Amino acid sequence: MEQLRRQQVTRYVLPLREGGSLPALADADDGFKYVLKFKGAGHGYKALIAEFLGGEIARQLGFRVPELVFLDVDEDFGRTEGDEEIQDLLKASRGLNIGMHFLSGALTLDPYVNPVDEKLASGIVWLDAFLTNVDRTVRNTNMLVWHGEVWLIDQGASFFFHHSWGDWRKAAASPFPYIKDHALIRKASLLPEVADKLSSRLSPAFFRRLVDMIPDEWLGWGEGAPTPAEIRDVYYNYLCERLNQSQVFTNEAINAHRQALI
Repeated sequence: MEQLRRQQVTRYVLPLREGGSLPALADADDGFKYVLKFKGAGHGYKALIAEFLGGEIARQLGFRVPELVFLDVDEDFGRTEGDEEIQDLLKASRGLNIGMHFLSGALTLDPYVNPVDEKLASGIVWLDAFLTNVDRTVRNTNMLVWHGEVWLIDQGASFFFHHSWGDWRKAAASPFPYIKDHALIRKASLLPEVADKLSSRLSPAFFRRLVDMIPDEWLGWGEGAPTPAEIRDVYYNYLCERLNQSQVFTNEAINAHRQALI
């Protein structure tokens, strides 16, 4: 996998208020528009780490994910924004953030309106069970339809174990019962077949390369916190163990699919 590009944000276009963390549409110095996620919002650095890890794992598995880019925000960014809450957010987000390429004209996927075949649905359900992504529900699908294809966005609610940073081994072996609320659970009829194929595309070597790409700027969690190397090692070991325990969450998803059809 290639290192993410790093660009400078040049213009704050507008806030995207439908997002709980107040992301923004922004221009960068490469001439493209991005949906910019801020480190000063909500769960801070950990949400950006989840966005990065989740997005690149999804890409490794063959799903369509908008390009992720590291984006630098300087002190002048958004100075003309009149909303004090957003001004505070921007001040707290100076430095390195993350953005995803803006898919102009994309529409939010509605699972009751937009057809998703059972193989793709099963794959997305498996991915989100692996990531422990709690935020791909009917209420908020975080999927777009662009040029007739399904694109996955917003993996920032994944890896919720890292918000308490407790027993990662227990979390890695979790069956992830929240998968029952997934927007595509009713369509996920091919989970056993898809699980074998997707799990074979992940490996400890890939996870090592991935976690080593987490920027140092996102790993300074304060006095008394683990070192950047220790944090990376926890993510690495968690991902490896999650893959080893994949049958646990796959079975949970299979049962959730059956229950959804009753």
